[in-house]
Amino acid sequence: MGGENEGKVQEKLLKQGAEGKLYIGTYKDKQCLVKERFEKKYRHPALDRQLTRQRIKAEQKAFQRCATAGVVTPALYGVDLEQRKIYMEYLDKAKTAKDFIDELTGSPGAEESPQLKKLAEQIGQMVGVLHKNNIVHGDLTTSNMLLDPVDTEETLPYRLVTIDFGLSHSSDNTENKGVDLYVLERAILSAHSQLPKLFGMILKTYCEHNTNRCDETIAKYEEVRARGRKRTMVG
Repeated sequence: MGGENEGKVQEKLLKQGAEGKLYIGTYKDKQCLVKERFEKKYRHPALDRQLTRQRIKAEQKAFQRCATAGVVTPALYGVDLEQRKIYMEYLDKAKTAKDFIDELTGSPGAEESPQLKKLAEQIGQMVGVLHKNNIVHGDLTTSNMLLDPVDTEETLPYRLVTIDFGLSHSSDNTENKGVDLYVLERAILSAHSQLPKLFGMILKTYCEHNTNRCDETIAKYEEVRARGRKRTMVG
């Protein structure tokens, strides 16, 4: 499926990395977010095309599995395998969970903030539901979670939206899920070092929502964590 009439509006680049770029474009006259994967010149063209198509299809399936599981993501509008593009909903008022937490961290008593506790619960629930449904995200960071404003009187007036499924895959392997948790822990310790209790708050709610061999996953996470510490000590 192609992005029809994409050229009618000025593209606005949001992010660019080694794998591709993210920009605002259009899909069937509707403003959207476009994720475009770059061609890898060092690979044989046929192999590069095959691998890119597989990666885009895997990401497309992740959106579909999340929808079935009840995990909120941007709406998927379509994909164009030939142009290496994914077209999805653009949430123009959303901010990353990282930015939101950074704002909270600037105020006294941030770790005891009701908003932080609520966000930790939402993150724990989201990851727990992913793993319950055998979805491994592959890059769990607070930069890959958006807070989209909603009209509510709740403590946290946002819905949590999970993004960037470029490394995601389907797996019932508890070690893969344990690695997912370890990646999240490392990301939080790195980005939010002033909030040492945050990951523990997330993990508590995670265990309440992952009813699919959760104890085994936590045990694997502890193993992965121990190996990571050993590597750090050895250098």
